[in-house]
Amino acid sequence: VPVFLFVAAPYIRRYVAGGRCKSTARLEGKVVIITGANTGIGKETARDLAQRGKVIIACRDTAKGEAAASEIQAETGNQQVIVKKLDLADTKSIREFAEKFLAEEKELHILINNAGVMLCPYSKTADGFEMHLGVNHLGHFLLTFLLLERLKQCAPARIVNVSSLAHHGGRIRFHDLQGEKSYNRGLAYCHSKLANVLFTRELARRLQGKFQRRAEFTANALHPGSVYSELVRHSFVLTWLWKIFSFFLKTPREGAQTSIYCAVAEELDSVTGQYFSDCQPAYISPRGRNDETAKKLWSVSCELLGIQWE
Repeated sequence: VPVFLFVAAPYIRRYVAGGRCKSTARLEGKVVIITGANTGIGKETARDLAQRGKVIIACRDTAKGEAAASEIQAETGNQQVIVKKLDLADTKSIREFAEKFLAEEKELHILINNAGVMLCPYSKTADGFEMHLGVNHLGHFLLTFLLLERLKQCAPARIVNVSSLAHHGGRIRFHDLQGEKSYNRGLAYCHSKLANVLFTRELARRLQGKFQRRAEFTANALHPGSVYSELVRHSFVLTWLWKIFSFFLKTPREGAQTSIYCAVAEELDSVTGQYFSDCQPAYISPRGRNDETAKKLWSVSCELLGIQWE
């Protein structure tokens, strides 16, 4: 068995690594925002895109963000890797981030909603939203709303939402959206990832109606794969299992490939409302294809955030 594993190891790793973004597209003169790019796949996405254009690292922990930015600047030679404070668990912080960004930056071409929380014990955001729903869905929903006009002005533009295969286990429980009646942290994560898929679907539908040419504006979602990262830090068991089976998990750089692909691949210029994994289209659960649920989630999200987004 050890000999077999030694011989098979390179093939296993190649299979685990999955798809790779082969696009050499440049982003000169373009600006990218990546949420949660101070660590994990967000950081690796920023590392790649910094070789192509200007990158804004939007994160809660600015000390980690500055360390990541310095590392990427040194590696790529691109000094246009900038850190801005953004706490997706606080709508005040989201609004402040957007206000400062719009005042300081005149361009925005790609928004990658990457940040997320996973398997949190029951807790609420500053605005009283259940943490998974509040950060993974509502935080990015509000951020996208606040930046949408700037993206429109700079079209062609792309919005990339990092979801997960876990969306297959989710459902939108409108009767208990905040998990106050019953709560399971694993399911709460799944629900929020389904919300990402439905948000992408409805956003793409609405944008398509606003632009005659689909290539002007696209919104797509993706599954990065099972990645060895800090995302499982709230679960002792998963942290332990992740360490034991790390050989069978993607590295953050491998996990970032589909995010990069959705952000820059030329063949996706006119593709919108889709879901990708390993740099290719992937199957969406029936619940993730329910247009009525997507429309209702949009409406409820606007109500919760106190915004009007027609």
